[in-house]
Amino acid sequence: MTTPPTGLDDERVRTVLDEIARCAEQHDPDVMKSAYATAADWPQPPTARQAAELCAQAALPVHPEVGTFLYQLVRSLRPALVVEFGTSFGASTLYAAAALRDNGGGRIIGSELHPGKADRARGHLQRAGLDAYAEIRTGDARERLAALPGPVDLVLLDGWKELYLPVLKVLEPALRAGSLVVSDNLPMLPPEFTDHVRTAENGYLSQQLPLGDGIEFSLRLQHAA
Repeated sequence: MTTPPTGLDDERVRTVLDEIARCAEQHDPDVMKSAYATAADWPQPPTARQAAELCAQAALPVHPEVGTFLYQLVRSLRPALVVEFGTSFGASTLYAAAALRDNGGGRIIGSELHPGKADRARGHLQRAGLDAYAEIRTGDARERLAALPGPVDLVLLDGWKELYLPVLKVLEPALRAGSLVVSDNLPMLPPEFTDHVRTAENGYLSQQLPLGDGIEFSLRLQHAA
C-alpha cells in the first residue's frame, strides 16, 4: 500500500511553497530597497497601512526552519484553532494548514492588511489543496482577530513588528493555559513586546530559539483573569 504524502512532502504543497520562495528571492530585495528609499523621505515613519502598500509585491515568506517548526508544533499540539498575524502570500499559513490536514482537523485563521496579498494567499491555499483548513481575514488584525470561534491554541506573530504587542493583547483573552506564541524576526522585535512576554507576572514563560533569524517562543502559563 502506498503511504499518502504528508503535508511537507505533498507535491502540491511543496510546489506552492517553492513558488513563493522563488518569488521572494527574485523580487523581495528590490521591493524592500524601493520601500526603504521611498519612506526615507517621509517626515514620519510609515504606518502599518503605508508599509503594507510599499511592500505589496514582497512575498516576505517565513524562513523554512520556522515553517518546519510551525508544522511540527501543529502536528504535536493538535490545535483546534491557530491564529496568524501577518499572512502575506501565505507561506506560514501553508505550513500550519498542512499540519492541520495531517492531524485530521483544525483551523488556522490568518490576518492580512493588504487585500491583494490576502487574495494571493487564498489562491495559494486553494492550489495546495488546503483551503478547507484556513481562513484569511483582510484588514487590521486588532479588529479582525477580536472575535474568534473559540480558544486559541497557537499564535504566529509575523506582521508589522510595532503591532505585535497590541495584537497579542487582543488575543490574550482567548489564550488558554498551555497556548503557544511564536514571534518571528527576533532582532526586529520592539523591547515593549519582548519585555511583556519575558515577564513572568504577565503569564508567560519565554525563550529565544535560533530558527531563521531568531524567534521568541512563549508559553502561556495561565488564562487571563
